[in-house]
Amino acid sequence: QVQLVESGGGLVQPGGSLTLSCAASGSIFNIGAMTWYRQAPGKERELVALINNDSTTLYGDSVKGRFTISRDNAKNTMYLQMGTLKPEDTAVYYCNARIIPKRSRLPVVYWGQGTQVTVSS
Repeated sequence: QVQLVESGGGLVQPGGSLTLSCAASGSIFNIGAMTWYRQAPGKERELVALINNDSTTLYGDSVKGRFTISRDNAKNTMYLQMGTLKPEDTAVYYCNARIIPKRSRLPVVYWGQGTQVTVSS
């Protein structure tokens, strides 16, 4: 059973920093692109950042220059370092990964359960 688990969310003051983690576990053959999305109340889910398995990255316009995505392929884990946080960054952050399980060898997109990030004084 493959699953993704996010961690690291919480309450932080404006201008502060926070690092999120997304760990994949289970019987995994390969992990392709991994992505962070976020969804604020009353808003659509938006892409925050994406990282391919060759470590090429893509960022949403609202977080460029403030957030950094990275991954540790040996640990099947992705990270999101968030800096200069603003109240508008408040949202539930979800991770998403294209994973090939060992058993089926067919790619499946998995989602984590989400972690709340609140930026407030």
